[in-house]
Amino acid sequence: MNKTVGTIWNEALEFIKDNVDEQCYETWFSPIKPIKIQGTVLTVQVPSKFFYEYLEENYISLLKAAITKGLGEDAKLVYSIVMENSYDNSTPPTMKLPSSGRKKHRPQSVHMPVALTNEKSIKNPFVIPGLKKLNIDSQLNPNYTFDNFIEGDCNRLARSAGLAVGKSPGGTSFNPLMLYGGVGLGKTHLAHAIGVEIKDNYPEKTVLYVSAEKFTQQFIDSIRNNSKNDFVHFYQMIDVLIIDDVQSFSGKEKTQDVFFEIFNHLHQSGKQIILTSDRAPVELQGMEQRLLSRFKWGLSADLQKPGLETRVAILGKKLYNDGIEVNQEIVEFIAYSINSNIRELEGALISILAQSSLNKKQITMDLVKSMVDKFVKSTTREISIDFIQKVVCDYFDMPLELLKSKTRKREIVQARQLSMYFSKQLTKNSLASIGQQCGNKDHATVLHACRTVNNLKETDKRFKTYVEDLQKRLTLA
Repeated sequence: MNKTVGTIWNEALEFIKDNVDEQCYETWFSPIKPIKIQGTVLTVQVPSKFFYEYLEENYISLLKAAITKGLGEDAKLVYSIVMENSYDNSTPPTMKLPSSGRKKHRPQSVHMPVALTNEKSIKNPFVIPGLKKLNIDSQLNPNYTFDNFIEGDCNRLARSAGLAVGKSPGGTSFNPLMLYGGVGLGKTHLAHAIGVEIKDNYPEKTVLYVSAEKFTQQFIDSIRNNSKNDFVHFYQMIDVLIIDDVQSFSGKEKTQDVFFEIFNHLHQSGKQIILTSDRAPVELQGMEQRLLSRFKWGLSADLQKPGLETRVAILGKKLYNDGIEVNQEIVEFIAYSINSNIRELEGALISILAQSSLNKKQITMDLVKSMVDKFVKSTTREISIDFIQKVVCDYFDMPLELLKSKTRKREIVQARQLSMYFSKQLTKNSLASIGQQCGNKDHATVLHACRTVNNLKETDKRFKTYVEDLQKRLTLA
């Protein structure tokens, strides 16, 4: 028998009643109204964003357990918030915010692995001096998870390896796991996500995220305070050590020496090490060879620039998490316009949302275009024949080699003709040059291709759609 949304929510409330006092129930759970169920996703309405934040902070485990009884282990919760003010006198807009489904990680007390004399305790470099108890905060950002790390061809290996490490830290051959790639491609996000996954699966493990710069500064402070041994012992206690931007160790011999010592201890003890860098291990300069060789022990996985589909998915996920609905055409325009890295992509979206919110403006294409023009350099990139061919091949889902081959299959010929047509329209190359790069054809073939495309645009509706879609992709790129 299929249960209604009301039935499931009433069962959840009965479970909640048994676990909280009456006043708490009346204050925080009675005002919640069930809206709908889609599969395993329950949408409930709460009075305000503060209400949502308080529930997520204090009662997420209870809510998760309550809805799991009726919807199963895959149950998810989405909060719907009716906004007080609208742009006009129409129905007030609603904000839909998905539940994180997890509590924040709390600092962890750890036992000392070394015998201490004269009541001296190991100093925690992350807190001010004078703290007696050794509590280790993981320094992880709970918002950086695998759920909101969008997978694409650009990062599939790195994400899969990271997920494997998250499920079995120190138990895979990916130790150390080195993530490398350019600026703003998600290395730090993925490193945090691995740490968060480990804390979810193994709460007893001590996980620590630290930037290479902070590590270096702590080491300098330990020398200054004559507490180098404490510094080394502290890091040797860690079960999972995440070092961000390890290229910062370049040229710092003493820091490399102490990190080498810590690295060896952790690795030999079966502890997990995760490193990030802006370049591959073989390209790191100013590093000791013995340290570089250890970086190569495990797996080195690169993160590349995201493709169009991945960029659209990233923007969609960001908007979903912020509870904002935007026209798909606008999302695609932003994704087409900003293709450098994920950080700039998200930065542009935040700027657009801020402009809309602060000035009480609807998110329209005109608003987005004006913001993107300010965000992206106004210098227009010259479109190349190679780029046109890649866009056409991606559109028709065919390899580039097939486009340049001599095959006479209708769909391949059409794709080749479209490449020639747009190359003539959008580049300054001669007909002979275009033909040469499109499978060693002569200039007459290029002219014939252009005439064919113009004719088919007028007579074939499907072909006209092809031309319009490709025109959009090429001009917005």
